[in-house]
Amino acid sequence: MRQSQPILHFTAEQDALLRSALNTAAKNYLCSTNEHRYADTGMFVKLGILSALCLLFYFMALCQQSACVFFVCYFVFITLALLLAINVVHDASHNVFFKSSKANVWLNRIITIPLGIDPECWRIRHVIQHHPFTNIEYYDLDIEYNGVLRQTPFQVHHWFMRYQQYYWPLVAGMTFPTIIWCFDWQDRLGLKFDKNKFTHNGIIGWTAFLIIKFLHIILAIVLPYFICSQFSIWFILLTYCLSQFFASLIFVILILGTHWAKATFYQAPDNGVMSHGPIQHVFNTTLNWRLKSPTIEYWLGGLNLHLTHHIFPGFSHRHYQHLTKIIQQITEQYQIDYREITLLELFKQQQLFLKQMGKRGD
Repeated sequence: MRQSQPILHFTAEQDALLRSALNTAAKNYLCSTNEHRYADTGMFVKLGILSALCLLFYFMALCQQSACVFFVCYFVFITLALLLAINVVHDASHNVFFKSSKANVWLNRIITIPLGIDPECWRIRHVIQHHPFTNIEYYDLDIEYNGVLRQTPFQVHHWFMRYQQYYWPLVAGMTFPTIIWCFDWQDRLGLKFDKNKFTHNGIIGWTAFLIIKFLHIILAIVLPYFICSQFSIWFILLTYCLSQFFASLIFVILILGTHWAKATFYQAPDNGVMSHGPIQHVFNTTLNWRLKSPTIEYWLGGLNLHLTHHIFPGFSHRHYQHLTKIIQQITEQYQIDYREITLLELFKQQQLFLKQMGKRGD
């Protein structure tokens, strides 16, 4: 959000009954199953398994003499670090992994070191900027105009954007590197949003930020270079860049279409009040996609049930399968358009969306 943008509100009364029905059904589900909203034993086991595998492949990479095997092990290490972020950092950023906010903060600081993304900057971009203002121009930083990809009908069109459905994987692959080495620094400097949104400003905030960046460089680049002296620094850097690129590509392909496919985009009204409610806004801008295997969905951290996450951000993703059934039942009662597609359909809708946005005047 531009710091000069006015505060934006939704017409909460518009979907008050719908919101009440969803919340009541969710509470009844927790009560009937004697459950809570946070991580359970299975989630901690998942955290342990992913962490152990991530460290295993990291140490395997450091023990290699073959450049090819080193590259494969290093790539798997970064991919597992991505899975950790999807399964753990996402929940912890919403304070639904641990019940303690401080515990969630420290967990995020540790888990994000392999990827190098600052957890506090990401929390603000995702929880504070993206969730309330999904697909709203200048408010949702995930659709911020970058001069390369046109993501809304309100953004400037350039001639080369007619080809964006073909080159967009390059942009997707550069997302993580850009966040790590550019956006995080801009955010910490307060160039994208008000610095008061940070939990800690000044020396404390900058110290935490710099320590995470420093540890990332040590872990991801410096140690492999000194331990694997048989490889040049250029090979280490190339391995690092390509691993980050493909991890970013995987993540963005799986997540971004959930706000592109069949979605609506908005400009903030002059009076600062949207004509619909926040729950209706989620249904207008977000959808779920499904795989045939609930097990795979579980290990994807509920990434595919993105509409469910936006409706119930205060729940661990371990509940998403049950909460999705609740949403389906409630939307049927209220005659709300609930959108759920397959992964293949998601890919098709991504291409259609990018092609449409790449047309001049659309």
